[in-house]
Amino acid sequence: MHKRVTYSSVWLPYLLVLPQVAITLVFFIWPAGQALYQSVLRQDAFGLRTEFVGLENFISLFQSERYLDVFFNTILFSAATTFSAMGFALLLAVMADRVIKGASVYKTLLIWPYAVAPAIAGVLMWFLFNPTIGFAAWALGGVGVEWNHYTNGNQAFILVVIAAAWKQISYNFVFFLAGLQAIPRSLIEAAAIDGAGPGKRFWTIIFPLLSPTTFFLLVVNVVYSFFETFGIIHATTEGGPGGATEILVYKVYKDGFVGLDLGGSAAQSVVLMAIVIALTVIQFRYVERKVQY
Repeated sequence: MHKRVTYSSVWLPYLLVLPQVAITLVFFIWPAGQALYQSVLRQDAFGLRTEFVGLENFISLFQSERYLDVFFNTILFSAATTFSAMGFALLLAVMADRVIKGASVYKTLLIWPYAVAPAIAGVLMWFLFNPTIGFAAWALGGVGVEWNHYTNGNQAFILVVIAAAWKQISYNFVFFLAGLQAIPRSLIEAAAIDGAGPGKRFWTIIFPLLSPTTFFLLVVNVVYSFFETFGIIHATTEGGPGGATEILVYKVYKDGFVGLDLGGSAAQSVVLMAIVIALTVIQFRYVERKVQY
């Protein structure tokens, strides 16, 4: 039985949640409302003239071949980043879950990269893969791969995927490791006694039991690759060459702050907001279904 919490004043609970409500209103609700408002307007570059255009900004977006290219480029980038980060994190978690000497040191070292800011991760990869001074570019040249992400769009795309995935591996590793440690050892030992090999034990017992964690991380990583990789793109390639690494969140910045198309940029931000709301609803429905069962 849970103990019921009582307060000496009826206003005290509201006072305690007031700071969080204020932060939500100022930094989330008000900007979202401003984006919705500006998405139905057309403004000049200096904000001196404003014209109501309704859904014209949204229609122009989805009639633009460039925007659709960026949209599909974002989906490809999100898929590559998500599966790379989750795949490597799961591999490292399985290896770290084994009882070995000094395992706590390895786990700590694997978690550290999550403390690195996205822009710093981008700069690190920029130095490593710089075609002039980068060690990774030099090593690739030694095996016959001429690396120059300044002129090769595919190489630039691979570079930003590597930077974004490396930044997120630590986050996924923590959750996968916690999920692995929650699996009863008796199930794995019973399967081993029955003759199941390591691969069969993983795919028939361990991985299915990790499905709630995997789905949660899938949604989190998709949201991360859509929204939190702006710093990586900006610090590494600035969307180039030729827009090969431009994604939706970076296009919002370029159109709004560089091109000064405030209405079109706001419409793009509304589309992104709709995407994250849809992902949140999907995740909530999945968790709700699991709780019911």
